[in-house]
Amino acid sequence: MENLQQWLRGRRVALAPVASITNSIYRRLCKEQGADYCVTELVSSEALTRDSLRSYELARFTPAERPVAVQIFGGDPDKMARAVDLVNELEPDAIDINMGCPARKVVRNAGGSDLLRDLPRLGRVVGAVVARSQVPVSVKIRAGWDEQSVVAVDAARIIESEGAQWMTIHARTKSMGFGGRARWDWIATAKDAVRIPVIGNGDIVNAGDAMRMFEATGCDSVMIGRGSFGYPWIFAQVKAWLAGELPFAPTPLDRVEMALRNLRLELDESSGDPVRVVRAMRKHLAWYVADLPGSKELRTRIFVADTYAEVEDVLRRYEELGGDTAAAEGRTASFSRLSCDSASAPEGANA
Repeated sequence: MENLQQWLRGRRVALAPVASITNSIYRRLCKEQGADYCVTELVSSEALTRDSLRSYELARFTPAERPVAVQIFGGDPDKMARAVDLVNELEPDAIDINMGCPARKVVRNAGGSDLLRDLPRLGRVVGAVVARSQVPVSVKIRAGWDEQSVVAVDAARIIESEGAQWMTIHARTKSMGFGGRARWDWIATAKDAVRIPVIGNGDIVNAGDAMRMFEATGCDSVMIGRGSFGYPWIFAQVKAWLAGELPFAPTPLDRVEMALRNLRLELDESSGDPVRVVRAMRKHLAWYVADLPGSKELRTRIFVADTYAEVEDVLRRYEELGGDTAAAEGRTASFSRLSCDSASAPEGANA
């Protein structure tokens, strides 16, 4: 794509990076359902520069995922620059810097949202990455470390001045984790402070939320993470609303088939133990049915399934439960305990 920066000014709908969730397979499924732009799971610059095969695999993507950014994190400008040299070899459409992850293992190594406590260092990291990257550089931040130190505007200005071509703001602070209500006004104030495109992120769980974020913040595009889990159709639904069309609502059969396809792809593309693959997929599969009336028993059974056949037997019951009651506007699955480096089964309602 010749000018990704300009393209992102056109109300695009992006898939957010979430470690252990938005892998290449899930990114492809979301692209099929209308996601305009994807970002890989976050990759440690430290691990990349130590030739970690696992980290290199996390950074890989397929042509079907384009336009796609590889996301890296770290607090050492020199190591970030060396990591960029390696990422350049993959020829992504962009390189994204994670400066928002609140996970302890990321923050304690001076990465993610820890950089929001040291804006001069944040600027040096951005500058180092921009200087070495062969493609556009973007940055994803939170609004600040806590509500007493909201630095979204100052950070945005530094990010722009160091040469990043766009940025994403998750409208929470590090201390908020994924709880509370996202403060969309923080996105709006940062958007007003810079000329580069700003992508809004936080609390989009249906198409109506995306439309409200566009109107409330003036953001150029939106990014959806947890709201897509088990529901990749959300991207097509947002785009339908933007086009003034009636959004498509998947039937229970559609959702069963997508869940099973997701699992088949994981099994087909993994060289690991199939039982381990199924167990790792349990939370994903449960999200596909999380909001159906009477689905609690299904989710309980999913979390003891060890084979594809067992999962299929459980999910076929899904078709008998929801009827037309599973429209996107009624989704209530909670992801409040998720972080950017792990995920657990949903409970309650706070996506």
